[in-house]
Amino acid sequence: MRNIQSKSSPFRDLLQNLTPTAIICLSILIILIVLAIAAPWVSPYQPTEILTDESYHLMSDSMLLGGDYLGRDIASRLIYGLQITLGVTFVVTVLAFFTGCLLGFLAAVLGGIFDTLLSRVIDALIALPAIMIALIVIASLGSSLPVLIVTLALIDSTRVFRIARALAMNIVASDYVEAARVRGEGLKWIIWHEILPNALGPLAAEFGIRFTYTILFMSALGFLGLGMQPPHADLGLLIRENMQGLLFGSYAPLYPALAISLITITINIFIDWYLQQLDSALPSEF
Repeated sequence: MRNIQSKSSPFRDLLQNLTPTAIICLSILIILIVLAIAAPWVSPYQPTEILTDESYHLMSDSMLLGGDYLGRDIASRLIYGLQITLGVTFVVTVLAFFTGCLLGFLAAVLGGIFDTLLSRVIDALIALPAIMIALIVIASLGSSLPVLIVTLALIDSTRVFRIARALAMNIVASDYVEAARVRGEGLKWIIWHEILPNALGPLAAEFGIRFTYTILFMSALGFLGLGMQPPHADLGLLIRENMQGLLFGSYAPLYPALAISLITITINIFIDWYLQQLDSALPSEF
């Protein structure tokens, strides 16, 4: 019988094992998240406010990162672009995980024809290029925010389904799940109390991976002009809007590109550290 009491929580153990690299990455992520949340208070200007008639105004005391092609403050646009990118990405990833995990767990527990049909449909969707699906849907339904969120969530949920189903298949074959079935526990109880707690570790790592994938995918759509529409802008659209600035000696398109790189690199490094902690904890768990 498993001992459910522990002197130290897994979260506390993770904090105690933080390496300097993991601390740096976590600190950067926290700063970016706080900056995005506090955008209305920390932004020097409104993102749509035109401050000068000069295109690609160079850095000055009033515009620390210079201006864009319409004379708007790049720093303000960047902060609000960060807010939009992180906010939409978080919503998309949560929806994708809810849908993918729910269907993946149901497929593993129910099995049979339900698992077979659902798995084949997911395989067919995964076989299609994600960018092609997004282009078809957005071109047909428009690039409004709800359409963008639902489209990206559905594309991501197919990948989450494969991971969730594989994890659940291993857990369902365990003795404690069989014991729960013998006791007469229902489907909801098995998923919520047996499968989900034992799959949280790998799913947390997959959440970070899906988060970075969504940022890159959303930025690519924004760069193509199919993401957020002006006057609002995500990081990808900020690059697209100011590409010509490089010809005038402006670094306007480089700032959002660096922000995308910083987010994805720090998350990936932190996930690598987290996976190492999971691997080292496996012998003590089983």
